[in-house]
Amino acid sequence: MKTMVAAALLGLGIFAGLLGLGYQASTSIMATKMLDRSVTVKGLAQMEVNANIAIWPIPFTAVDNNLNQLYQSVSHSSATIIAFLKEQGFSDDEITQAMPAIDDRQAQGYSDPNVRFRYSAKTTISVYSNDVDKVRRAQQQILQLLQHGISFATDGYNSRVQYLYTQLNDVKPEMIQLATQNAREVAEKFAKDSQSQLGKIKQASQGQFSISDRDSNSPHIKQIRVVSTITYYLSD
Repeated sequence: MKTMVAAALLGLGIFAGLLGLGYQASTSIMATKMLDRSVTVKGLAQMEVNANIAIWPIPFTAVDNNLNQLYQSVSHSSATIIAFLKEQGFSDDEITQAMPAIDDRQAQGYSDPNVRFRYSAKTTISVYSNDVDKVRRAQQQILQLLQHGISFATDGYNSRVQYLYTQLNDVKPEMIQLATQNAREVAEKFAKDSQSQLGKIKQASQGQFSISDRDSNSPHIKQIRVVSTITYYLSD
């Protein structure tokens, strides 16, 4: 009799244990499924900043039939431009001059009778400055140099002022925060519409920062943009 009772109790214990394991397994599977519920959203952050560096190339040309006179003409024009830039407040450290490129049109086989001068020289004086506003003011006065007989080589890209923004690290933390906030707002809207609760961040990745001109008329104003991709857990 005692043996039968002991066997029955053992069986009940095993059965209860199996039920417990089954319940735990079921609970674990449900919890795993809950963790699998997530939503992936993108957060955008944009900011406008002023460029902090300006690179201003000033290319000019000179022509002559005599090399010595051509050299004197280039030297005189260079000195006149540099004097103008110093009057505008630029220092020697901000001004550089490239070596002139000289073409001998006869040596290149030109026989056009309309070409009056055998030699042509092209050179560039550049300004590299942290004072963007000063560069923009000086640009407005550059036509004064036409009175000195200087011929500017306005050949598109090579004569354009480049405006740069090199202080990205100063605004990165704020922009990442803004992108994360934007992503959370989108995720909360999704969770509300799906009658869910937004949980913790499951995964996050920061996109590349891009810097571009705000528009073609304001290249000195830059637009910084970053998109972050964030995955949140969802729960009922």
